Amino acid sequence: MNLVLLGAPGAGKGTQAKKLVDTYDIVHISTGNILRASVKAGTPLGLEAQSYMDAGELVPDSVVIGLVKERLQEEDAEKGFVLDGFPRTATQAVALTTELDELGRGIDYAIAVEVAPEVIVERLSNRQLCKACGYIGTKGDTSCPVCSGPLHQRDDDNPDTVRNRLEVYTKSTSPLIDYYHGADLLVEVNGDQDPDEVFADIQAVIAP
Repeated sequence: MNLVLLGAPGAGKGTQAKKLVDTYDIVHISTGNILRASVKAGTPLGLEAQSYMDAGELVPDSVVIGLVKERLQEEDAEKGFVLDGFPRTATQAVALTTELDELGRGIDYAIAVEVAPEVIVERLSNRQLCKACGYIGTKGDTSCPVCSGPLHQRDDDNPDTVRNRLEVYTKSTSPLIDYYHGADLLVEVNGDQDPDEVFADIQAVIAP
């Protein structure tokens, strides 16, 4: 099963990705993780990506797509994957389809986790992170329940910044949503529910 997971920041993609991985024995492929791993390993594409990041520039689509293609050819991805954070634009989606065609593979579903903007603003502005282990909590947590480390709010999780991030996300991903809808691969689920209910809605479509 090969999946693309779409959703705005704070929509709960990470939670759903973990449930998909645990339930269907597929790998979670995050472009951020791939990029960091490739840079650390000093691979040719990693070094190329590093040159752009050092210059304060965005890593070009061609490099990101190359990194994703390399990752999809690793043994643990043979059973299937859930892509998180890529593609971000219709152009990237078209390129991904082309690369997968060359590998004799394809996307089964593009799952869009939909949450009302003001719900996301509330979620993210109430979110706190543990610097030590990455645990995500809320302002109601006095310390990290995993490692007892201190919690803090990210600078870009204040309400005004979150609204700006959502506006950018909507503008960039609307064509992407249209692309997967046109390819008859789009599955839209209501993310403003308990995570288990969201997952049940996803399962009802991808594994009825």
